[in-house]
Amino acid sequence: MLRILGRASSINVRKVLWACAEFSIPFTREDWGNGFRPTDAPEFLTLNPNAMVPVIQDGDFTLWESNSIIRYLANRYGDAACYPSEAQARARIDQWIDWQASDLNRAWSYPFMSRVRHSPAHQDTQALAAGCAEWARYMGILDRQLAATGAFVAGEHFTLADIPIGLSVQRWFATPIDHPQLPAVSDYYERLSQRPGYLAHGRNGLP
Repeated sequence: MLRILGRASSINVRKVLWACAEFSIPFTREDWGNGFRPTDAPEFLTLNPNAMVPVIQDGDFTLWESNSIIRYLANRYGDAACYPSEAQARARIDQWIDWQASDLNRAWSYPFMSRVRHSPAHQDTQALAAGCAEWARYMGILDRQLAATGAFVAGEHFTLADIPIGLSVQRWFATPIDHPQLPAVSDYYERLSQRPGYLAHGRNGLP
């Protein structure tokens, strides 16, 4: 059985949990990270020297980095429709996975820390406004992509890319800031909400 180390409130742990739901992978999960067992404990650092969640153990195989983990799970337990082996189709999916981890994640960092985590270090009014504008700019890119596909981020079918992107969309709507009208993103949010895994690990009341 797959072992997952990481608190369920972490967006990166939730990627792994949702992937397990999509691929019907049985797992056990242990709470590590903020408010739980510390990730700088020696037993955790032997698994991930970066002291970050999530980490998985699949038998004697250990892996960290959330996007690497969900790719591994899709390769081992998923199907070709979700993560195809054909080079160009897979590259399109990987493009959006990596975009979420780099550009989109950086954009929402300041507003999320300010308005959801209430971090004292993230209360500068100008920095917050700039962060909100940048986040909205990237969500506009996503809105145009979803309007073009009419369904999911990489095309007409659900793929692995929708897991990280879908969790970022949930975070967008859960953060109390002004949200510009993005109809394709709103439709996507409702479309994803038809999936049990998203309701369990995405649109589940956690920010």
